[in-house]
Amino acid sequence: MSEVSVTFEPEKVSTEALAHLGEGHIAYVKQVRSEDVPGLFPQAPKIAPGLKLFALHAADGTPIMLTDSREAAIANAWSNELQAVSVH
Repeated sequence: MSEVSVTFEPEKVSTEALAHLGEGHIAYVKQVRSEDVPGLFPQAPKIAPGLKLFALHAADGTPIMLTDSREAAIANAWSNELQAVSVH
């Protein structure tokens, strides 16, 4: 078996290509504060301030869902055949 070497050259990747990276395959889970919810999910009902929540986003940043547990966000990603990654 031969070994293949791949070098990533970020300067050769277009902004457009980066925007579509992981589309339809990857979603990310991000912890958010309840105060940030109206900006992410304008249709969401009013939520008490001071709560720690978890948002699931598509690879392009589009919000998918909001929940009070990281596990529920990951389960939703899996149920939609998306690989979930965490953002810190």
